[in-house]
Amino acid sequence: MTSFASTVFCRTQRVCQHLPVFLNTFLVFSITGEVSYLVLVEAPLEAEQKKKEWTACWKVVHLLAQYFMLGNICWNALLFLKTNPSIKGVFLGGDGLGQGWRYCYTCFFGQCVGFHNYRYFLSCLLFMWSGLLYAVVMNAEVFIVILKEGVTLHSVLLLLIPWIMLVSGKVSARAFAFAFIADTCVVGLLLVSAFFFFHLFLMFRGQTTREWYSSRRPYSLGLLGNLRHMLGVRWYLCWLSPLIPSPLPGDGINFQVTGSLEPSQ
Repeated sequence: MTSFASTVFCRTQRVCQHLPVFLNTFLVFSITGEVSYLVLVEAPLEAEQKKKEWTACWKVVHLLAQYFMLGNICWNALLFLKTNPSIKGVFLGGDGLGQGWRYCYTCFFGQCVGFHNYRYFLSCLLFMWSGLLYAVVMNAEVFIVILKEGVTLHSVLLLLIPWIMLVSGKVSARAFAFAFIADTCVVGLLLVSAFFFFHLFLMFRGQTTREWYSSRRPYSLGLLGNLRHMLGVRWYLCWLSPLIPSPLPGDGINFQVTGSLEPSQ
């Protein structure tokens, strides 16, 4: 019985560890599908605009843009998860022991962020942010349709609590789907924006999250040096695609110390 409970616990723990990946994948593809529907079927909404010849080109451009972002999100996320940031089995001696090494138990998306996969992590955040910004702009039509009769109790409740409106039978499943995804885009954009710009700020300063908490900048090499050290020698191109090779200048173990390793008082 103990063995069975242990097996169930281990499997549940493994599923929960990868739950953020599954949820993010579901949301990314749901938002992409909804925006594709808006582009192909609903947009532009004005009847006279639908008759113009440039509408077909407009749709192609938008579809190419959104699937370029989707491809980069998925490919960077896959490489982020597949690239092992660990130095397990590497003997740390000499100067390495004096650089404040410690185990990190903080993980994102079921994977630690380290020297070797930081580029994919940051690129994934970049395209998630740009994709959500694009989706919010595209869903502006949805908010306009919901609020076209003014800010009523029905419209406010549909935007704030679409699940309850659906269960109570106040709105159709189609209206719920559009309102729910539009809300998800706005909330997701706010969260990802905070997360992305925080890590962009850390990269510019050459800091990890722990170093930011302790106000230390022992490895900062200046703006260009930090970009090159974290994104590789082709830092100015690698964000366009994870397929662009950008070798990292270091080994992830030994770092040039430019400041104090002790926390500032």
